[in-house]
Amino acid sequence: MAFMQVQFFSETLHMAAAADVIIPQAVTHEIGMSSRETADGKHPVLWLLHGATDDHTTWQRRTSIERYAASRGLAVVMPAAHLSSYTNLAHGGAFYDYISEELPEIMRSFFPLSDQREHNFIAGNSMGGYGALKIGVNHPDRYAAIGCFSSAANRGKPLANSGGLFDEETWNMRNFIQYGGKDFTGTQEDTFYMAEKNKTLPVLPRIFHSCGKDDFLIDRARETRDFFQSMKGNPYHYVYEEHEGIHGWDYWDAHIEDFLDFLHLDIMEGEFTN
Repeated sequence: MAFMQVQFFSETLHMAAAADVIIPQAVTHEIGMSSRETADGKHPVLWLLHGATDDHTTWQRRTSIERYAASRGLAVVMPAAHLSSYTNLAHGGAFYDYISEELPEIMRSFFPLSDQREHNFIAGNSMGGYGALKIGVNHPDRYAAIGCFSSAANRGKPLANSGGLFDEETWNMRNFIQYGGKDFTGTQEDTFYMAEKNKTLPVLPRIFHSCGKDDFLIDRARETRDFFQSMKGNPYHYVYEEHEGIHGWDYWDAHIEDFLDFLHLDIMEGEFTN
């Protein structure tokens, strides 16, 4: 596997941006690692989003994502999104547009990443899980699967700070910067609304949702579970799992592989199937 730290300019954000990128490399003599590559060199890709207190380096530093991706021939793009909630900020940059529109174009211009829907997946932890659900549900024509860890979908207004991660004043300021304090029911920020709206489309992403039993967001995760499980016929092929654990990297490192297994990425005569 090749690992790159990429700095570039974002026209959408009007600022410098960064991402860590893992690219499969076909090798025969690397000890302790196996790697796969497609015949045409276009790699399936996981867009892997970070949480609120982290940045683009954290998945690489605190998990074995490179090792997990290597045996599956999977490229991984881990972008920086600051405290944006992957939203077009009311008082700041258009991070939703950047992650969902501009970033894939930039990365595909730099690296041999597949643009086929069946080879693109999006996932994240905490704030990144919220972002992955939102972006994936809003763009079912672009992603074959969504992975959400220790997070939940939004129901039309900024979430209350139920976990004590920030003090109330800081949390309220964050919500003001992100959403302007507005109710956004019925918009692209309302993932429940968008999932219901899109559920009859001909293609939908499969959803894998996992949360620790002692996670401070477990009640919101279960609310999201109940919403998707109430859909007749399970159109998103939604899977929910709970395991022992809290809101932390021990849990995410242990269970990101569950999502990668959920993708069913196999190589058949040089091609990936999902």
